[in-house]
Amino acid sequence: MDREIIKTDFRDSWTTFSWSCPRHCICYTTPSTVSCQAHNFLSVPEGIPLDSERIFLQNNKIQRLLQGHFSSNTVTLWIYSNNITYIESSTFHGFRLLEELDLGDNRHLRSLAEDTFQGLVRLNALHLYRCGLTSLPNNIFQGLRNLQYLYLQDNHLKVLPDNIFVDLHNLSHLFLHGNRLWSLNQNTFRGPRALDRLLLHQNQIEWVDHSAFQDLKHLSTLYLFNNSLLQLSRQCLDMLPSLEYLRLNNNPWVCDCRALSLWLWLKQFRGSTSTVGCQSPPEMIGKDLKDLRREEFPNCSLTVSNSRGQTNNVSGTVNQSTTNLVHRLKPGRSRNCTKPRKKVRDENEVVIEKEESASDFTDGGKHDHTSSNGTRRKCVPWTTVRPPSGVQQASNEGTSTLSLPLHGCTVLVTVLFSQVHDGS
Repeated sequence: MDREIIKTDFRDSWTTFSWSCPRHCICYTTPSTVSCQAHNFLSVPEGIPLDSERIFLQNNKIQRLLQGHFSSNTVTLWIYSNNITYIESSTFHGFRLLEELDLGDNRHLRSLAEDTFQGLVRLNALHLYRCGLTSLPNNIFQGLRNLQYLYLQDNHLKVLPDNIFVDLHNLSHLFLHGNRLWSLNQNTFRGPRALDRLLLHQNQIEWVDHSAFQDLKHLSTLYLFNNSLLQLSRQCLDMLPSLEYLRLNNNPWVCDCRALSLWLWLKQFRGSTSTVGCQSPPEMIGKDLKDLRREEFPNCSLTVSNSRGQTNNVSGTVNQSTTNLVHRLKPGRSRNCTKPRKKVRDENEVVIEKEESASDFTDGGKHDHTSSNGTRRKCVPWTTVRPPSGVQQASNEGTSTLSLPLHGCTVLVTVLFSQVHDGS
């Protein structure tokens, strides 16, 4: 229909507009909106008005996005839950008004060109969850200085390039859970100094560099549950002065001398933490590291080393009879907070983490089901008034004993425990 006068009931009021609207779509003028969701479109429908500010194309079968499909006047663009396999790199070039782009739940997308989001200077929220992504180009987020919400969960990412978030100065929420990440390097999170929530649960993380979180001074929430962590040094966590909520449950924690560093940090932390269930050695299985007493580490001492101006790495060491298990890393190798080990992953593992806040983020931070007026309910970011509920209810499944050689850093200067109270 072209240049027809149409009346439509929108929010209990009558809206009149006189411009073209694609077939099978609903259009209205305040703000100028085209809603074409759930019509089995195989491609972007023709006839979308050039002055459309909001375009809703979710729940179709669109396969390709090409330059010219949309105009640079677009402010909000939802194309989630389609069959997109290809996005021409220039599709969004010149979209200087675009604030929200939802490409989530396009499970066969798999890859993106490095300049796909180039020039989106006003972009506030970018949704790339469940897109089958196996890797990200180094400069994929370059120039997105206004981005606050980045949803990358439930992809197949194994590695994050160094400095990939370096331009995201205003990023507050970063969702990376449900991927296959196995390490966090020194420069993984360089740049996003305003980051408030970092969700890394349900990955395969087993190695964390000692300075991985050095730029995250404002981080309040860190989720690391359901990973492959054996140990974690307090140096990583000491770099998070604003931390309020920490979730470490469902990791294969080794609660021997190597756990003293984390034990000491947990004793001093006044925020909310989950259980830290021990899975080895045998006498510690089923215990919560937070509840252990100093007497349960009878032959351990906590020592500290500072070399070449690096941030101290703290690790528990035992007496002389077992010090041969501890050795220095090779010169030039970065120190780490976790013990690197051969990756072992049970493909049949089923992990269920039920939590109120995480449910809001499952579908890219928004609830589906767009109403007839083109709007959909979005989750309201939860505040720090109270901790997320349900997280501490997760059980520490799997009690098999791990017997692995120790790799890590030797540490030299003894720290007195007389100031640490078991009840604190």
